Amino acid sequence: MIELDGHRWIQEPMGADLQRLWRIDEVLWEGDTAFQHVVIGRTGQGISLFCDDDRQSTEFSQLVYHEAMLVPGFLLAANLDRVLIIGSSEGVASRLAVAAGATRVDHVDIDEECVRRCAEHLPYGYSTEELPALERGDGPIRLHFGDGVEFLDQAPPEGYDLVVVDLPDERAEDADGQHNRLYGLEFLQRCQTVLAPGGVVAFQAGCPTVWRNETLIRAYNRFRSVFESVTYFGSDEHEWAFLFGRSEPVDDPTNLMLETLPNCKYQPKTIDDASLIGCTVPPYSVRNQG
Repeated sequence: MIELDGHRWIQEPMGADLQRLWRIDEVLWEGDTAFQHVVIGRTGQGISLFCDDDRQSTEFSQLVYHEAMLVPGFLLAANLDRVLIIGSSEGVASRLAVAAGATRVDHVDIDEECVRRCAEHLPYGYSTEELPALERGDGPIRLHFGDGVEFLDQAPPEGYDLVVVDLPDERAEDADGQHNRLYGLEFLQRCQTVLAPGGVVAFQAGCPTVWRNETLIRAYNRFRSVFESVTYFGSDEHEWAFLFGRSEPVDDPTNLMLETLPNCKYQPKTIDDASLIGCTVPPYSVRNQG
């Protein structure tokens, strides 16, 4: 953080020679976990989570983000009984999956301290009181602390109906960082192997803005090399885009989502028919590379 005009600010990297400042009105927790530097504090968007200076979620916009990441997957999957979530420390994704009808949600996160601090300080997602039951697997959500790559070896033989990978944005291709491994082609292929028939893999895939779309283009190309059907969803009220892959061909993924939405057990608050129609066309620079 830096001091400016009598306030503390986080400098969030937005791209080459570009940063965004977040004023931190109160620091609720700050520290180095085994994997990253975490700040949870009050901002103009409510209580917010930052990991290595990247804004991960805010009280104001987290539902827009999480619904964009999950709802298309809910609608594209042939079934929605078993769900795997990798990353997503706050726990919102797990709760939404249960609300959509999942009876088994395996949530694995490598950063135990970050998960516990989020439960302690964030007003959304898990609470500290429920963590012991989640770790025991007393209900539909089973919380695991470990490496997402290794956890795929524990996939149930029947596979998952939805695999969600929600991580901080991918760094440059040659950058260090343990989470970058989970953006590679090999990991994406491994995710495909643990799918049940009609299952879907969903990834946070980067930002569609033309000055920050390198990671989105890389992710888009990976998905198209692995899956027969690839669906793009770029949030119309957030700056993030998401990709959804199915091993089986789907003639018209947008129409499938429109048909499925009325009967989905989870009815989104920030996505409707018009969103599904308008947000599923990848940006021009992603569709027309080179």
